[in-house]
Amino acid sequence: MSYDVDLFVIGGGSAGVRLSRMASGFGARVALAESGRLGGTCVNVGCVPKKLLVYGSEFRTELADMAGFGWHVEGVSHDWKKLFANKDAEIARLNTIYGRILERAGVVVHHGRARITDPHTVEVNGQRITAERIAVCTGGFPRRPQIPGGDLAITSDEAFELEACPKRVIVVGGGYIGLEFAGIFKGYGAEVTLVHHGRHVLRGFDQSVRERIEDEVRAHGIDLRTGSEIQRLSRTDEGIVAELSPRGVASDDLVLCEDPDRLVADVVLYAIGRVPATDGLGLDELGVERDRHGAIVVNGEYETSVPHILALGDIIAYPRLTPVALAQGMYVARKLYGPGSEAIRYDTVATAVFSQPNIGTVGLTEDEARGRCACVDVYESSFRPMKLTMTGRQEKTYMKILVDGDTDKVLGFHMIGPDAGEIIQGLAVALTCGVTKTQLDATIGIHPTAAEEFVTMRTRARRLDD
Repeated sequence: MSYDVDLFVIGGGSAGVRLSRMASGFGARVALAESGRLGGTCVNVGCVPKKLLVYGSEFRTELADMAGFGWHVEGVSHDWKKLFANKDAEIARLNTIYGRILERAGVVVHHGRARITDPHTVEVNGQRITAERIAVCTGGFPRRPQIPGGDLAITSDEAFELEACPKRVIVVGGGYIGLEFAGIFKGYGAEVTLVHHGRHVLRGFDQSVRERIEDEVRAHGIDLRTGSEIQRLSRTDEGIVAELSPRGVASDDLVLCEDPDRLVADVVLYAIGRVPATDGLGLDELGVERDRHGAIVVNGEYETSVPHILALGDIIAYPRLTPVALAQGMYVARKLYGPGSEAIRYDTVATAVFSQPNIGTVGLTEDEARGRCACVDVYESSFRPMKLTMTGRQEKTYMKILVDGDTDKVLGFHMIGPDAGEIIQGLAVALTCGVTKTQLDATIGIHPTAAEEFVTMRTRARRLDD
């Protein structure tokens, strides 16, 4: 059968752009539909603008640090509107670049919302286009609170549109987005309370990292309320009132306790997870399987339960990170239209949290290592960064290495401190190559740097065995 295109991609984010561009480069006829701005979450309301705001927010503490080095700065002020204007200009520049990339690759771009009408047909802007394969790469969107007054809250999407920096902010959610925005608002001078229902923030991260970052967040001046939930929001003359309750246990269910605490804020930002953007695509009508969280279920080749329909990126239940989406797009393009590709290794995917201070991690957590290995050697180091030794800031850098005690193979690296993401990236390469502790010990460090600590930790902190 003859089709209009070989591949129709729905979604112009990281996965969709990489897949369509690479597939077209391999000779496939490719079309792409995007209802919003090209670049997806990462470029428009995610990684890029958030990191720009993080950079700007860090200058407040750096200005304070300058006094220790003899600098005296008078009359410093901040222009929020200029910050956001420059941020918007940078995003517009990237949107244009994405468009040019697709145009040069020969991808036909349809600006509109697409719907799949059968396994080989997509409808967009009233036009029906047939394709041998269809790839769904529509990403996700922030989950909104289901509480009385929840409509008074904003999500990370709306945070990038604030016309002024709020003076009082409540951030709800102890994941990486919540921690990052708490640090951002604090850096621009807001009074920040971070509310998280769990006992510790950053579920899924190494326990040592979770506990130590909580200490640093509090030392940064953020009021961290773990084990708490907001019952309701209401608007008064004071601002937005949040009624807070600790979580109590009744039988096997978590319930809200009586006597709620009361907080008042100008902005309440919910960062409680993201939802796969699957609605309105025609997936249910076609019988495309989704899990209980709404993510599309795929096999190892990113094929859905319906032949000829694939799914990649944040819409599936894999690590929801931009580099992962890019890797998936590359893999599928090479597999279908190119020379083929090795399967993606998810066990050595590194990640960073741009909290203040930063977090970088790759490999197994201590709990995961204990569950897989009979003997685990733990190496740890905590120190005050050299840059801060002449300042009043007491922030500590923390590093951790997990090693299989029987094979000497490194299982994981974890770090809290300046440039943690930059440092962990290189260690992710080493972990992917199967680095051993002996090889780390044989590596000459760069002095004086924080990174050298990873190759000079010779004394084992503890051994975990049966």
